[in-house]
Amino acid sequence: MSSLHLYQFQSLLLDPIDLTVEPGECVTLAGPSGCGKSLLLRAIADLDPHEGDAAIDDRRQSEIRAHEWRSQVGLLPAESHWWGDLVRDHLPSSEPPHLQELGFDADSLDWSIARLSSGEKQRLALIRLLAGQPGALLLDEPTANLDQDTGQRVEALIDAYRREKGAPVIWVSHDPEQRKRVSDRAFLIENRALRHETWS
Repeated sequence: MSSLHLYQFQSLLLDPIDLTVEPGECVTLAGPSGCGKSLLLRAIADLDPHEGDAAIDDRRQSEIRAHEWRSQVGLLPAESHWWGDLVRDHLPSSEPPHLQELGFDADSLDWSIARLSSGEKQRLALIRLLAGQPGALLLDEPTANLDQDTGQRVEALIDAYRREKGAPVIWVSHDPEQRKRVSDRAFLIENRALRHETWS
C-alpha cells in the first residue's frame, strides 16, 4: 500500500500544489474545460513538463527512471493509444483479469482494434492499465463514453482495485453525482489553484 505525494508540484496552467493521496483514497478533480486537469495528470505521470516533485511513498519521481515511474503511476487518458491490430496485442497475457467484469469474453481478444467503439476502447484501456498492477491510478474521465450500467461496473472495479491494492487514485470527472459517489475528497480547479469541493 502506497501514498502518492505532490511536493510544490506545478504543471502548465496550475500554481504549485502540495497534496498527499493516502493508500486506497480517491481524490476527484473537476473544473472548466481547459483549466489544466488532464495536463496535471500527464505531468504527474511524467509525460508533460512540470516543476516540483512527486513520490510514491519514498520513491521520488526525480530519482528513478521514467519507465519505472510510469509502471507505478498508471495513467488512463481520456483517449487511449492503440498500436497493434488486435485487442490481444495490447494485453500482457492471454487471460487478462477483469474481462468479464467489464462485459467481455475470451473471444474479444481477437477483435480488431478498428472495429471497437469508443466505449469498448475505454473499458479495454482500463483492463490494460490494471493488468500492470500500478501502485497509483490517474484516471481522466474513465466513464465518459459509457452507458449508466457499464459506468457503474467501471466504478465498482476501480473501487475494488483501490481497496484491495491500497492504491491512491486521482480521478478527473465532469459528473458531480459521480464525484459524490466515488470520492473521499473532492477538489475544483479555479484560478490556477485547487480548492475543496463541497456539497450541500
